[in-house]
Amino acid sequence: MIYDYEVTKANGEKQSLSEYKGKVILIVNTATGCGFTPQYAPIEQFYKDYHDQGLEILDIPCNKFGGQAPGSDEEIHEFGTIHYNTTFPQMKKSDVNGDNELALYTYLKEQKGFEGFEEHEYKALLEKMFAEADPQWDQKPDIKWNFTKFVVDREGNVVARFEPTADMKKVEECIRALL
Repeated sequence: MIYDYEVTKANGEKQSLSEYKGKVILIVNTATGCGFTPQYAPIEQFYKDYHDQGLEILDIPCNKFGGQAPGSDEEIHEFGTIHYNTTFPQMKKSDVNGDNELALYTYLKEQKGFEGFEEHEYKALLEKMFAEADPQWDQKPDIKWNFTKFVVDREGNVVARFEPTADMKKVEECIRALL
């Protein structure tokens, strides 16, 4: 269950997900230098619009995709605050794939695997890049790139996975339906 996991806040404190019982949670691996970085803006808008109704956001920066989150946790936080006026909490920069991935991400990927990219200006580029690196890339549940989003309902069920190419309006619709 999602509530069995914890993450580390940017300040080093542990955050148990059990503290989010009864809330809708949006979990996203972010990066400051990515073509998808402008998604910080709608994510912040979700937080402003729906936090009082029970939405929580877990921003987990990750530097494993093109080295696009190279700064310290403090620098990443400063970037989000200055450029996108983010107010949602940021967790410690962490791995979402591989030997050092957060246990939370192992669980999320077991619950919702990769189902393909939606139409987007970056879709063909991403698919070509991954296919050249691994012909079986699309059959693995790994996080493919920055700004992959998981939505968890109020009972702790992982109900949706949105790739970075997903229309943010669809993400919002999913969140609103759960609130």
